[in-house]
Amino acid sequence: MIRAGQKLHAARLKKGLTLDEVSKITKIKATFLSAIEKGEYQKIPEKIYAQGFVQNYAEFLGLPKNEILALFRREFDEEKIYKILPEGLAKGKDFSLHGLKLQQTTIAIICIFLLLIAYILLQYRYVFLNPPLEIRSPKEGEIVSSQTVAIFGKTDSNATVYVNSDPVNLQRDGSFKKTLDLFSGKATITVKAVNRFGKETVLKRQIEIIPALPAGRLGS
Repeated sequence: MIRAGQKLHAARLKKGLTLDEVSKITKIKATFLSAIEKGEYQKIPEKIYAQGFVQNYAEFLGLPKNEILALFRREFDEEKIYKILPEGLAKGKDFSLHGLKLQQTTIAIICIFLLLIAYILLQYRYVFLNPPLEIRSPKEGEIVSSQTVAIFGKTDSNATVYVNSDPVNLQRDGSFKKTLDLFSGKATITVKAVNRFGKETVLKRQIEIIPALPAGRLGS
């Protein structure tokens, strides 16, 4: 009995086409085309795909699709093809698919859990850590020519900042500025940041204030 695959194979050779060339045009994998020509339909996932591939292949080669499909249906035994594996192995396959889905679900749950833990640690990290604090100006040991000194710095946006015990307003990004009027000579500037959990960071700057002489006195 002639098979559908034999007719398709002969028609392809007559047109001088390779399986790869047919695959590129029909978008059917070359391995599936080869399986159809050999009648190895068990290599194609499901009957509906096998039938569709056979029909498209026949139309591409210019063969009467009804005739080819009739041959295909006659030789196609779904019960035999898709249950060719022993029942035990088939159950094992189902179990593997179930196990794969279970594994993917477990991984997704673990990822969500880790993200939740990371979020909590990020939000409450300062329960255990002192708030960051940076004094950008003045520098340690800097000599300042004006008795009005501007202090610039940055800390956590949720902290409270004090400069020489005076509270300072913070910008949204945690930066701050405070202007102090100091006496000439050496001075100590103390900056303290306190977070909502009572953790604090204290930095000090030692500076020296030497006011510039008035312009009229430079020459005297």
